[in-house]
Amino acid sequence: MGNEEEESCVTQLIDASGEFNINGLENFIQTVKLSECGLSYAVVAIMGPQSSGKSTLLNHLFHTNFREMDAFRGRSQTTKGIWIAKCVGIQPCTIAMDLEGTDGRERGEDDTTFEKQSALFALAIADIVLINMWCHDIGREHAANKPLLKTVFQVMTRLFSPRKTTLLFVIRDKTKTPLEHLEPVLRDDIQKIWHSVSKPSDHKSTPLSEFFNVEVTALPSYEEKEDQFKEQVAVLRQRFFHSIAPRGLAGDRRGVVPASAFSFSAQQIWKVIKENRDLDLPAHKVMVATVRCEEIANEKFSCLTSDESWLALEASVKTGPVSGFGKKLSTILDIHLSDGSSKLPWYTLDCVLLRNSYMTRRRSTSRRRSKECLKRQQLETKALNYVQPAHQCMLGHLRSRAFENFKKGLEHSFNKGEPFAASVRVCTQFCMSEFDKGAADAAIQQANWDPTRVREKLRRDIEAHAASVRSEKLSELKAKYEKQLSEALIEPVESLLDVSGRDTWASIRRLLRHETESALSKFSTSLSGFELDQATYNEMVLDLRQFARSIVEKKAKEEAGKVLTRMKDRFSAVFSRDNDSMPRVWTGKEDIRKITKDARAASLKILSVMAALRLDEKSDKIENVLFSSLMDGTVSVSGSQQSSVGTSADPLASNTWEEVSPKDVLITPVQCKALWRQFKTETEYTVTQAISSQEAHKRSNNWLPPPWAILAMIVLGFNEFMLLLKNPLYLMVVFVVYLLTKAIWSQLDIPGEFRNGTRLADEGQGHPTTEPPRPPTSLASQSFRNQTQKPTPLTQSIPDSSVSSVASSDSGDECTSPMLTRRPTVKDEERDHT
Repeated sequence: MGNEEEESCVTQLIDASGEFNINGLENFIQTVKLSECGLSYAVVAIMGPQSSGKSTLLNHLFHTNFREMDAFRGRSQTTKGIWIAKCVGIQPCTIAMDLEGTDGRERGEDDTTFEKQSALFALAIADIVLINMWCHDIGREHAANKPLLKTVFQVMTRLFSPRKTTLLFVIRDKTKTPLEHLEPVLRDDIQKIWHSVSKPSDHKSTPLSEFFNVEVTALPSYEEKEDQFKEQVAVLRQRFFHSIAPRGLAGDRRGVVPASAFSFSAQQIWKVIKENRDLDLPAHKVMVATVRCEEIANEKFSCLTSDESWLALEASVKTGPVSGFGKKLSTILDIHLSDGSSKLPWYTLDCVLLRNSYMTRRRSTSRRRSKECLKRQQLETKALNYVQPAHQCMLGHLRSRAFENFKKGLEHSFNKGEPFAASVRVCTQFCMSEFDKGAADAAIQQANWDPTRVREKLRRDIEAHAASVRSEKLSELKAKYEKQLSEALIEPVESLLDVSGRDTWASIRRLLRHETESALSKFSTSLSGFELDQATYNEMVLDLRQFARSIVEKKAKEEAGKVLTRMKDRFSAVFSRDNDSMPRVWTGKEDIRKITKDARAASLKILSVMAALRLDEKSDKIENVLFSSLMDGTVSVSGSQQSSVGTSADPLASNTWEEVSPKDVLITPVQCKALWRQFKTETEYTVTQAISSQEAHKRSNNWLPPPWAILAMIVLGFNEFMLLLKNPLYLMVVFVVYLLTKAIWSQLDIPGEFRNGTRLADEGQGHPTTEPPRPPTSLASQSFRNQTQKPTPLTQSIPDSSVSSVASSDSGDECTSPMLTRRPTVKDEERDHT
């Protein structure tokens, strides 16, 4: 409650003796910042019998902190005089006024003066008056609410041209009787009291509805049903939000003074009431003439804001453009700004009298009319400012529609194949013309609003969209031709680099030039429709040309990373196949040294081709340097010899090639040297196996002894031969031995074992040779073969000239070929295990 007390700022406005608290009111207005509210505020007053729970109701309804009666100390007067407080959390700003209770024993039966004075003050100040009454008093002829209602109606007749105030009857401690049964009885009692009160002659036949808006609500007992009481009070509280809005809870609010004049107006009204004179509110209008002028202008303005035609037009223009908008709005403004009411001129004069005290009401008619025109201009300005957002909304819809039509028209024209720049010009001209027609239709007679700003925004939007679409289309066009270039260059370049012949880079340059010129020709034709400036055109052409070059460079770098694999493949193709691309059979007639040199030269050719980019038709000496350095034995010399030569004489001891730009280098000389070492190391095994296969083939074909040995056998074995002829039994034994030897020879496949070297060479390279099926051998024959077969060392049959030692490092350490000694194969291990 501490914060609520600080915000509500409870202040006694009038004490029990009728003294007006001027300083307290000024402090209250300053604290709650009431003077900043203008006309956007409301005043709510409550009256009723003493000890009926008025302060309790206000505190729960508006979160104020009025003093409440302590029921445990007895029922007595709690609120004395008139108190005010700001309603917490209610918009707009609402002031609650707690009046002293009626029918109290403290003032006695005859002292009703203050009751009438406070009731008259509340009706003159408040927009809403709450009348607190007991539920059990409804329907009684002499109930406590009858004197209160008579007092209210009597003081109302003392007001000259009073405001229409809302009377909200709050029925307390509601019983089981439904409200729909209580309300008719209450309204009937109110009508009877209204008819029984004496009224001036001007209002004898005036119905109650001309003075009051009567509302009825009911609340349960606070003491017995506190929770239900709080819930229903919370529901009632919602009705006080936006109470001054059209059709709100407040009345017509005629004669409402601005918040800045509230203090002075309240003092003057109470002063007149205290002097026991009839309160003539129109005479009071001189003091608040400005507010009255605003009120009447606001009435007209309110009529405009609540006009159904205007509301329908406003709702329609929010959803989209309205045909004939300007004509319809002009008609509505003409209706509400015409001189249909005689109030406006009179109150305009009152405003002038208030602001210029030296002027009197006897001024000339011309002077009076000029002031009337001034007030009319203010009203027209306010009305035009009110409807201008709708006009701007209409222009916004016209701009959006024109902009959407531009986008659709541009897309349609471009899809039809029309030039882009021409399509932009045609669509822009059409859409701007369409907007101008719509803006002319939306113009109103009462104002000369210029649509230039919206039109310029539309033009900027069109230009921005056209630039965005142009950029997008150019990007798509560029991506299209880049894709075509990629498809036209990547695979052919890869194929040419795979061949790596003498004219590889010349073919690549011809391919690059042809595909680039072909793509640029089509690309330039496509760009002509965009009407680009020369600088942009040249830039895009240059970008596409550089993209084509970058494709070749990227592919060359990618293939350079696989150069060792390509060198080994080329070596294998040249070394293992003849000129007819048939697999070589090492019969012993081939010159392995020459074949090896040719295969290495072909592989070195690949390395020279892949060493650098050659897209600029510049000559270089890379191939000569590589062949002179690598094929002539510079790299193959021993470590001691290499150290004696010195590093300065090695042309490959560098990171750049002569006459080659560093950005075009793919493989540096040092890298070429290292790759060649690795290449020779990995291909040495193939050469060794070829030599082994050749030697094995020779042995398999030369298993008979030499002719001189055969002649010696015949001469020296003549006697034994004659003995066999003379003794047939010996001849039979020889024949059986021959058959047995022949069977063993066939079973052990002695000729196939001589070809074992060739099979081992193929298995070492990962290509096992396919052998013809052999008949199964017995365990005995295998054992015999293992005992009789003696492998010949391969190192004794390899010529020294056919295999050169390979330096393993720059320090001079040497390692012999790993295949100089025969490696055991899987079949050998199986045979040994068996």
